[in-house]
Amino acid sequence: MSIQGKAYIAGIYEHPTRKAEGIPIAQLHAEVAKGALEDAGLSVGDVDAYFCAGDAPGLGALSMADYLGLEVRHVDTTETGGSSYLVHVNHAAQAIAAGKCRVALITLAGKPRTGGAQPGRAPMAMQPPDAPFELPFKPSVLNVYAMCARRHMHDYGTTPEQLAWIKVAASHHAQHNPHAMLREVVTVADVVNSPIVADPLHRLDCCVVSDGGGAVVVVAPEIAAALKRPKVRLLGAGEAIKHMQGGQVDLSFSAGKWSAAKAFEEAGIRPADIKYASLYDSFTITVLMQIEDIGFCEKGQGGRFVADGNLISGIGKLPFNTDGGGLCNNHPGNRGGMTKVLEVVRQLRGEAHPAVQVKNCNVALAHGTGGFLGIRHGSATLILERV
Repeated sequence: MSIQGKAYIAGIYEHPTRKAEGIPIAQLHAEVAKGALEDAGLSVGDVDAYFCAGDAPGLGALSMADYLGLEVRHVDTTETGGSSYLVHVNHAAQAIAAGKCRVALITLAGKPRTGGAQPGRAPMAMQPPDAPFELPFKPSVLNVYAMCARRHMHDYGTTPEQLAWIKVAASHHAQHNPHAMLREVVTVADVVNSPIVADPLHRLDCCVVSDGGGAVVVVAPEIAAALKRPKVRLLGAGEAIKHMQGGQVDLSFSAGKWSAAKAFEEAGIRPADIKYASLYDSFTITVLMQIEDIGFCEKGQGGRFVADGNLISGIGKLPFNTDGGGLCNNHPGNRGGMTKVLEVVRQLRGEAHPAVQVKNCNVALAHGTGGFLGIRHGSATLILERV
Protein backbone atom coordinates (compact mmCIF):
# COMPACT_ATOMS: atom_id res chain seq x y z
CA MET A 1 0.00 0.00 0.00
CA SER A 2 1.44 3.36 -1.03
CA ILE A 3 1.22 6.28 1.39
CA GLN A 4 1.59 8.88 -1.35
CA GLY A 5 -0.95 11.61 -0.62
CA LYS A 6 -2.65 9.49 2.05
CA ALA A 7 -1.56 11.51 5.12
CA TYR A 8 -0.54 15.01 6.16
CA ILE A 9 1.56 16.47 8.97
CA ALA A 10 -0.78 18.96 10.61
CA GLY A 11 1.02 19.85 13.83
CA ILE A 12 4.56 20.09 15.17
CA TYR A 13 6.20 21.31 18.35
CA GLU A 14 9.77 21.44 19.64
CA HIS A 15 10.33 21.87 23.37
CA PRO A 16 12.32 25.07 24.00
CA THR A 17 14.32 23.64 26.90
CA ARG A 18 17.80 22.22 26.51
CA LYS A 19 18.22 21.58 30.23
CA ALA A 20 15.08 20.24 31.90
CA GLU A 21 16.00 20.32 35.56
CA GLY A 22 13.08 19.27 37.75
CA ILE A 23 10.86 18.26 34.82
CA PRO A 24 9.96 14.54 34.62
CA ILE A 25 10.27 12.86 31.24
CA ALA A 26 6.54 12.09 31.18
CA GLN A 27 5.82 15.80 31.62
CA LEU A 28 8.11 16.65 28.70
CA HIS A 29 6.11 14.19 26.57
CA ALA A 30 2.89 15.88 27.71
CA GLU A 31 4.16 19.38 27.00
CA VAL A 32 5.29 18.58 23.46
CA ALA A 33 2.04 16.71 22.79
CA LYS A 34 0.05 19.74 23.91
CA GLY A 35 2.14 22.04 21.74
CA ALA A 36 1.80 19.93 18.59
CA LEU A 37 -1.96 19.51 19.01
CA GLU A 38 -2.41 23.23 19.54
CA ASP A 39 -0.30 23.91 16.46
CA ALA A 40 -2.62 21.67 14.46
CA GLY A 41 -5.77 23.15 15.96
CA LEU A 42 -6.76 19.82 17.51
CA SER A 43 -7.34 18.52 21.03
CA VAL A 44 -6.46 15.42 23.02
CA GLY A 45 -9.96 14.13 22.33
CA ASP A 46 -9.27 14.10 18.59
CA VAL A 47 -6.31 11.71 18.91
CA ASP A 48 -7.11 8.09 18.08
CA ALA A 49 -3.56 6.75 17.63
CA TYR A 50 -0.37 7.14 19.64
CA PHE A 51 3.23 6.43 18.66
CA CYS A 52 6.29 6.38 20.91
CA ALA A 53 9.68 4.67 21.20
CA GLY A 54 12.02 3.56 23.98
CA ASP A 55 12.30 7.06 25.42
CA ALA A 56 8.72 6.83 26.74
CA PRO A 57 8.77 5.92 30.45
CA GLY A 58 7.09 3.00 32.17
CA LEU A 59 5.24 0.65 29.84
CA GLY A 60 5.64 3.00 26.91
CA ALA A 61 2.38 3.58 25.07
CA LEU A 62 0.36 2.01 27.88
CA SER A 63 1.77 4.36 30.50
CA MET A 64 1.76 7.43 28.27
CA ALA A 65 -1.79 6.96 26.97
CA ASP A 66 -2.91 6.88 30.60
CA TYR A 67 -0.80 9.91 31.55
CA LEU A 68 -1.92 11.95 28.53
CA GLY A 69 -5.57 10.95 28.84
CA LEU A 70 -5.72 9.44 25.36
CA GLU A 71 -8.50 7.16 24.12
CA VAL A 72 -6.81 5.41 21.21
CA ARG A 73 -7.61 2.55 18.87
CA HIS A 74 -4.13 2.17 17.40
CA VAL A 75 -0.65 2.22 18.97
CA ASP A 76 2.88 1.69 17.67
CA THR A 77 6.03 1.46 19.78
CA THR A 78 8.54 0.66 17.03
CA GLU A 79 12.08 1.16 18.34
CA THR A 80 14.89 1.91 15.89
CA GLY A 81 16.81 4.45 17.96
CA GLY A 82 17.02 7.95 16.56
CA SER A 83 15.26 6.97 13.34
CA SER A 84 12.16 5.77 15.26
CA TYR A 85 10.17 8.96 14.78
CA LEU A 86 10.53 9.01 11.00
CA VAL A 87 9.45 5.36 11.02
CA HIS A 88 6.48 6.43 13.15
CA VAL A 89 5.44 9.05 10.59
CA ASN A 90 5.55 6.36 7.90
CA HIS A 91 3.63 3.87 10.05
CA ALA A 92 1.07 6.53 10.98
CA ALA A 93 0.51 7.26 7.29
CA GLN A 94 0.11 3.52 6.61
CA ALA A 95 -2.38 3.17 9.47
CA ILE A 96 -4.37 6.17 8.25
CA ALA A 97 -4.39 4.81 4.69
CA ALA A 98 -5.65 1.46 6.03
CA GLY A 99 -8.45 3.13 8.00
CA LYS A 100 -7.01 2.24 11.41
CA CYS A 101 -6.95 5.84 12.64
CA ARG A 102 -7.40 9.45 11.58
CA VAL A 103 -5.27 11.52 14.00
CA ALA A 104 -1.92 10.11 15.12
CA LEU A 105 0.22 11.70 17.82
CA ILE A 106 3.97 10.99 17.94
CA THR A 107 6.08 12.15 20.90
CA LEU A 108 9.74 12.17 21.96
CA ALA A 109 11.33 13.36 25.19
CA GLY A 110 14.69 12.83 26.85
CA LYS A 111 16.90 14.06 29.67
CA PRO A 112 20.49 12.93 29.03
CA ARG A 113 21.84 16.16 30.55
CA THR A 114 19.91 16.18 33.81
CA GLY A 115 18.99 12.71 34.85
CA GLY A 116 17.86 10.56 31.95
CA ALA A 117 19.81 8.00 29.96
CA GLN A 118 23.39 9.00 29.29
CA PRO A 119 24.96 8.93 25.83
CA GLY A 120 26.00 5.52 24.59
CA ARG A 121 24.61 2.06 25.16
CA ALA A 122 22.20 2.03 28.11
CA PRO A 123 22.17 -0.85 30.59
CA MET A 124 19.87 -3.63 29.38
CA ALA A 125 17.82 -6.01 31.46
CA MET A 126 18.73 -8.82 29.06
CA GLN A 127 22.00 -8.90 27.16
CA PRO A 128 21.64 -8.51 23.39
CA PRO A 129 23.08 -11.36 21.33
CA ASP A 130 26.03 -9.27 20.19
CA ALA A 131 27.25 -8.46 23.72
CA PRO A 132 29.60 -11.44 24.34
CA PHE A 133 31.33 -10.83 21.01
CA GLU A 134 31.62 -7.05 20.99
CA LEU A 135 31.64 -5.70 24.54
CA PRO A 136 35.15 -7.05 25.30
CA PHE A 137 36.44 -4.68 22.61
CA LYS A 138 34.79 -1.68 24.31
CA PRO A 139 32.67 -0.22 21.50
CA SER A 140 31.35 3.29 22.14
CA VAL A 141 29.37 5.83 20.19
CA LEU A 142 32.54 7.76 19.45
CA ASN A 143 34.81 5.00 18.27
CA VAL A 144 32.33 3.22 16.00
CA TYR A 145 31.57 6.46 14.15
CA ALA A 146 35.28 7.24 14.03
CA MET A 147 35.80 3.89 12.30
CA CYS A 148 33.42 4.97 9.55
CA ALA A 149 35.17 8.32 9.20
CA ARG A 150 38.62 6.73 8.98
CA ARG A 151 37.41 4.15 6.45
CA HIS A 152 35.86 6.88 4.30
CA MET A 153 39.09 8.86 4.40
CA HIS A 154 41.09 5.77 3.45
CA ASP A 155 38.82 4.76 0.58
CA TYR A 156 37.99 8.15 -0.91
CA GLY A 157 40.55 10.67 0.31
CA THR A 158 38.02 12.56 2.43
CA THR A 159 39.74 15.12 4.66
CA PRO A 160 39.07 16.49 8.16
CA GLU A 161 38.62 19.91 6.57
CA GLN A 162 35.82 18.61 4.35
CA LEU A 163 34.03 17.09 7.35
CA ALA A 164 34.49 20.40 9.17
CA TRP A 165 32.43 22.22 6.54
CA ILE A 166 29.37 20.33 7.78
CA LYS A 167 29.78 21.80 11.28
CA VAL A 168 30.46 25.21 9.76
CA ALA A 169 27.17 25.08 7.83
CA ALA A 170 25.23 24.00 10.92
CA SER A 171 26.73 26.87 12.92
CA HIS A 172 25.76 29.42 10.26
CA HIS A 173 22.17 28.27 10.69
CA ALA A 174 22.22 27.95 14.49
CA GLN A 175 23.17 31.60 14.97
CA HIS A 176 19.58 32.47 14.04
CA ASN A 177 17.98 29.98 16.46
CA PRO A 178 17.51 31.48 19.95
CA HIS A 179 17.15 28.01 21.49
CA ALA A 180 20.29 26.49 19.94
CA MET A 181 22.94 25.31 22.38
CA LEU A 182 25.83 26.44 20.16
CA ARG A 183 25.04 29.72 18.40
CA GLU A 184 28.56 30.89 17.63
CA VAL A 185 29.61 30.61 14.00
CA VAL A 186 32.72 28.45 13.66
CA THR A 187 35.33 28.08 10.94
CA VAL A 188 36.97 25.05 9.40
CA ALA A 189 40.08 25.89 11.42
CA ASP A 190 38.03 25.95 14.64
CA VAL A 191 36.76 22.44 13.97
CA VAL A 192 40.05 20.80 12.97
CA ASN A 193 41.90 22.51 15.83
CA SER A 194 39.40 21.34 18.45
CA PRO A 195 40.58 18.34 20.51
CA ILE A 196 40.56 14.87 18.98
CA VAL A 197 37.97 12.70 20.75
CA ALA A 198 38.27 9.54 18.63
CA ASP A 199 40.66 9.72 15.70
CA PRO A 200 39.90 11.22 13.20
CA LEU A 201 36.88 12.95 14.81
CA HIS A 202 37.32 16.21 16.70
CA ARG A 203 35.13 17.53 19.48
CA LEU A 204 33.38 19.91 17.07
CA ASP A 205 32.62 16.99 14.74
CA CYS A 206 30.24 15.74 17.44
CA CYS A 207 26.65 16.68 18.22
CA VAL A 208 25.51 18.39 21.39
CA VAL A 209 23.80 16.49 24.21
CA SER A 210 20.54 18.09 25.30
CA ASP A 211 17.33 17.55 27.20
CA GLY A 212 14.08 18.31 25.45
CA GLY A 213 11.72 16.71 23.00
CA GLY A 214 9.26 17.17 20.21
CA ALA A 215 5.97 15.96 18.79
CA VAL A 216 4.25 15.52 15.45
CA VAL A 217 0.58 15.11 14.54
CA VAL A 218 -0.18 13.10 11.39
CA VAL A 219 -3.74 13.26 10.06
CA ALA A 220 -6.00 11.89 7.35
CA PRO A 221 -6.61 14.06 4.25
CA GLU A 222 -10.15 14.98 5.30
CA ILE A 223 -8.87 16.20 8.68
CA ALA A 224 -6.13 18.25 7.03
CA ALA A 225 -8.66 19.83 4.68
CA ALA A 226 -10.72 21.03 7.64
CA LEU A 227 -7.81 22.57 9.53
CA LYS A 228 -6.59 26.12 9.08
CA ARG A 229 -2.94 25.11 8.80
CA PRO A 230 -0.46 24.94 5.90
CA LYS A 231 -0.73 21.54 4.28
CA VAL A 232 2.34 19.28 4.28
CA ARG A 233 1.69 15.98 2.52
CA LEU A 234 3.62 12.71 2.65
CA LEU A 235 4.90 11.63 -0.77
CA GLY A 236 7.05 8.64 0.07
CA ALA A 237 8.88 6.83 2.83
CA GLY A 238 11.42 4.08 3.27
CA GLU A 239 12.89 2.05 6.13
CA ALA A 240 15.91 -0.22 6.31
CA ILE A 241 18.21 -1.94 8.79
CA LYS A 242 21.91 -2.63 8.26
CA HIS A 243 23.78 -4.94 10.61
CA MET A 244 27.04 -6.86 10.83
CA GLN A 245 26.05 -9.25 8.03
CA GLY A 246 27.81 -12.18 9.62
CA GLY A 247 31.09 -10.28 9.80
CA GLN A 248 31.00 -9.07 6.19
CA VAL A 249 30.15 -5.50 7.15
CA ASP A 250 31.08 -2.70 4.75
CA LEU A 251 31.70 0.56 6.62
CA SER A 252 31.52 2.71 3.51
CA PHE A 253 27.72 3.00 3.35
CA SER A 254 24.66 3.14 5.59
CA ALA A 255 21.16 1.69 5.46
CA GLY A 256 20.10 5.04 4.02
CA LYS A 257 21.16 3.62 0.66
CA TRP A 258 18.11 1.34 0.84
CA SER A 259 15.59 3.49 2.75
CA ALA A 260 16.10 6.51 0.47
CA ALA A 261 15.76 4.40 -2.68
CA LYS A 262 12.39 3.12 -1.42
CA ALA A 263 11.21 6.62 -0.54
CA PHE A 264 12.14 8.10 -3.92
CA GLU A 265 10.51 5.21 -5.76
CA GLU A 266 7.26 5.71 -3.86
CA ALA A 267 7.34 9.49 -4.25
CA GLY A 268 8.12 9.27 -7.97
CA ILE A 269 10.82 11.94 -7.84
CA ARG A 270 14.65 12.13 -7.82
CA PRO A 271 17.20 13.55 -5.36
CA ALA A 272 17.67 16.51 -7.72
CA ASP A 273 14.06 17.54 -7.01
CA ILE A 274 14.72 18.07 -3.29
CA LYS A 275 14.92 21.74 -2.23
CA TYR A 276 15.89 21.14 1.42
CA ALA A 277 17.21 18.19 3.44
CA SER A 278 16.98 17.49 7.18
CA LEU A 279 19.77 14.97 7.79
CA TYR A 280 20.63 13.14 10.98
CA ASP A 281 23.82 14.70 12.32
CA SER A 282 25.11 12.84 15.35
CA PHE A 283 28.56 13.40 13.83
CA THR A 284 29.80 15.14 10.72
CA ILE A 285 30.59 11.78 9.11
CA THR A 286 26.93 10.77 9.58
CA VAL A 287 25.83 13.66 7.36
CA LEU A 288 28.47 13.05 4.71
CA MET A 289 27.60 9.37 4.34
CA GLN A 290 23.87 10.11 4.19
CA ILE A 291 24.38 12.68 1.44
CA GLU A 292 26.07 10.00 -0.66
CA ASP A 293 23.72 7.17 0.23
CA ILE A 294 20.56 9.20 -0.41
CA GLY A 295 21.89 10.06 -3.85
CA PHE A 296 22.75 13.76 -3.67
CA CYS A 297 26.20 12.90 -5.01
CA GLU A 298 28.22 9.87 -6.06
CA LYS A 299 29.76 7.59 -3.42
CA GLY A 300 33.11 9.00 -2.42
CA GLN A 301 32.28 12.52 -3.59
CA GLY A 302 30.65 13.63 -0.33
CA GLY A 303 33.73 15.48 0.88
CA ARG A 304 33.82 17.66 -2.21
CA PHE A 305 30.05 18.09 -2.14
CA VAL A 306 29.87 19.53 1.38
CA ALA A 307 32.91 21.82 1.05
CA ASP A 308 32.91 25.59 0.56
CA GLY A 309 29.50 26.22 2.11
CA ASN A 310 27.43 23.99 -0.18
CA LEU A 311 25.11 23.10 2.74
CA ILE A 312 24.49 26.69 3.86
CA SER A 313 21.03 28.08 3.13
CA GLY A 314 21.13 30.88 0.56
CA ILE A 315 24.63 29.91 -0.54
CA GLY A 316 24.85 26.21 -1.33
CA LYS A 317 22.96 23.79 -3.56
CA LEU A 318 21.61 21.65 -0.72
CA PRO A 319 20.56 23.62 2.38
CA PHE A 320 20.48 21.29 5.39
CA ASN A 321 19.47 21.43 9.06
CA THR A 322 18.53 25.08 9.09
CA ASP A 323 17.73 24.98 12.83
CA GLY A 324 21.38 24.11 13.57
CA GLY A 325 20.63 20.40 13.81
CA GLY A 326 22.13 18.04 16.33
CA LEU A 327 25.56 19.51 15.73
CA CYS A 328 24.57 22.91 17.14
CA ASN A 329 20.89 23.11 18.19
CA ASN A 330 19.77 20.05 20.15
CA HIS A 331 19.84 16.26 20.26
CA PRO A 332 17.21 15.32 22.84
CA GLY A 333 17.64 11.93 24.41
CA ASN A 334 20.27 11.09 21.76
CA ARG A 335 17.37 10.65 19.34
CA GLY A 336 17.64 13.39 16.77
CA GLY A 337 15.23 11.99 14.18
CA MET A 338 12.27 13.87 15.62
CA THR A 339 13.94 17.24 15.17
CA LYS A 340 14.59 16.44 11.52
CA VAL A 341 10.85 16.08 10.93
CA LEU A 342 10.10 19.32 12.77
CA GLU A 343 12.48 21.46 10.72
CA VAL A 344 11.49 19.95 7.39
CA VAL A 345 7.86 20.86 8.15
CA ARG A 346 8.89 24.41 9.11
CA GLN A 347 10.70 24.79 5.80
CA LEU A 348 7.78 23.50 3.76
CA ARG A 349 5.39 25.78 5.64
CA GLY A 350 7.70 28.76 5.13
CA GLU A 351 8.05 29.09 8.92
CA ALA A 352 11.83 28.71 9.26
CA HIS A 353 13.82 31.75 10.35
CA PRO A 354 13.83 34.29 7.49
CA ALA A 355 17.62 34.21 7.35
CA VAL A 356 17.62 30.48 6.55
CA GLN A 357 14.24 29.92 4.89
CA VAL A 358 14.76 28.19 1.55
CA LYS A 359 13.07 30.00 -1.33
CA ASN A 360 10.27 28.15 -3.08
CA CYS A 361 10.69 25.17 -0.76
CA ASN A 362 7.94 22.89 -2.05
CA VAL A 363 9.58 19.43 -1.84
CA ALA A 364 11.90 18.37 0.97
CA LEU A 365 13.41 15.32 2.63
CA ALA A 366 14.00 14.18 6.20
CA HIS A 367 16.33 11.31 6.99
CA GLY A 368 17.14 9.64 10.31
CA THR A 369 19.70 7.14 11.55
CA GLY A 370 19.27 5.11 14.73
CA GLY A 371 21.71 2.86 16.53
CA PHE A 372 25.42 2.86 15.68
CA LEU A 373 26.45 3.70 12.14
CA GLY A 374 29.55 1.51 12.29
CA ILE A 375 27.73 -1.63 13.40
CA ARG A 376 23.92 -2.15 13.46
CA HIS A 377 21.59 0.71 12.72
CA GLY A 378 18.25 1.65 11.23
CA SER A 379 17.57 4.31 8.62
CA ALA A 380 14.33 5.99 7.67
CA THR A 381 13.61 8.49 4.90
CA LEU A 382 10.58 10.74 4.41
CA ILE A 383 9.78 12.83 1.34
CA LEU A 384 7.20 15.56 1.81
CA GLU A 385 5.64 18.34 -0.21
CA ARG A 386 3.79 21.58 0.40
CA VAL A 387 0.33 21.53 -1.13
